[in-house]
Amino acid sequence: FIFLYFPETHGITFRIQISVKEVLDTDVLLKLLFHLPVNYPSTLPDISVNSDQLTRAQCMDVKDKLLEQAKKHLSEPMVHDLILWIQQHLKYVIKQSATVCNEKPTLSKGTSTEDGIWMLLLHLDHMRAKAKYVKTVEKWTSDLRLTGRLMFMGRIILILLQGDRSNIKEYLILQKTSKVDVDSSGKKCKEKMISVLCEIKVQSQHKRFQTFEVKEYSTLDELQKEFESAGLPALFSEFVPPLLK
Repeated sequence: FIFLYFPETHGITFRIQISVKEVLDTDVLLKLLFHLPVNYPSTLPDISVNSDQLTRAQCMDVKDKLLEQAKKHLSEPMVHDLILWIQQHLKYVIKQSATVCNEKPTLSKGTSTEDGIWMLLLHLDHMRAKAKYVKTVEKWTSDLRLTGRLMFMGRIILILLQGDRSNIKEYLILQKTSKVDVDSSGKKCKEKMISVLCEIKVQSQHKRFQTFEVKEYSTLDELQKEFESAGLPALFSEFVPPLLK
């Protein structure tokens, strides 16, 4: 595997790539990111999982299983043990994930899959009618009792939301179906240039936002510190730098 690390203001981040043999009759390349906070291992690491061979849902299941294992190693070094564990158990996690996916249509609303607070990270390409757009987003988040940030940094526009998953889904519907902006001719139009970067359940290490705020940052470092203060350094490292390319 490839093993890299770089120091950060609030701990250390490890980027690790491992190839797991004979999973679903093919090799699976897992891209793992572990952020170790300054009080690690007394505090669980923040983990991110990506793979071109797995679906986003499967990656989330792998992450959840790794966090479950991490809790068993609390207060002792665990990254190496977690890597060995997922190498040995990935095929079982994927098999279980497929079973859960097949059963999803029969689950009733309000089951454990929907419980708790969720978080959504969106990327907007542009805002032509910025003042009106911002006012609309503030109204939607207030009506749906969502907290978080609308963040501007240069050409980067991000919306980070926390709240009940049903309300987050309702927000997405509003965002995609309402005439929230104007086109190049000044005519009202729907948002067509939006990307859902991440939709995850809020974990214990993530800070809960108490309000929704609109903030502007003059540097990438300022934006990174916003994510770090919310316990989301791995989310920043995974999704924000690629937007600058």
